[in-house]
Amino acid sequence: MPQWASLDAFLSDIGPRAFRFAEAGLRQRDDALDAVQDAMMKMLAYRERPAAEWTPLFWSILRRRIIDLQRRARFRLRWLRPAADMPGGEDAGIDWTDPGHGPAQAHEQREAYARLAQALRALPARQREAFTLRVLEELDVATTARAMGCSEGSVKTHLSRARQALHSQLEDVL
Repeated sequence: MPQWASLDAFLSDIGPRAFRFAEAGLRQRDDALDAVQDAMMKMLAYRERPAAEWTPLFWSILRRRIIDLQRRARFRLRWLRPAADMPGGEDAGIDWTDPGHGPAQAHEQREAYARLAQALRALPARQREAFTLRVLEELDVATTARAMGCSEGSVKTHLSRARQALHSQLEDVL
């Protein structure tokens, strides 16, 4: 686990990954930016905590903020507007591609990432969180459990189920 000289360095390092995590959960770029910014602002209150506590604390704060925004969005969808009228509805994709590659490779990567993003979105929230934190963020089981607010056994169960579901959805890509 890297050690950071300051909370600013920690937030700078974790920001892009946190944004991708939030965007996968919220499916809206602006909402994801707001969630990450809110989580970073809340982390300022924990500046005096040991640096070893920052990672699970940050992911826990961000996760709760994403859940809050998802609840608000569901309320708006249900009571204010039909789902078809919502900007970036089910068709909104996540563009994680690297623009530095040639057109053919960029196209293949866009398709692969779109399939991965779609498969991740299809997972139940807890499985998606466990997979993202353990596999993509490479957090250990204990840190992931603290961030998700559950036991280590639950993390392992959610991760196992997520891997099975992703494997079955992405068999031809793997």
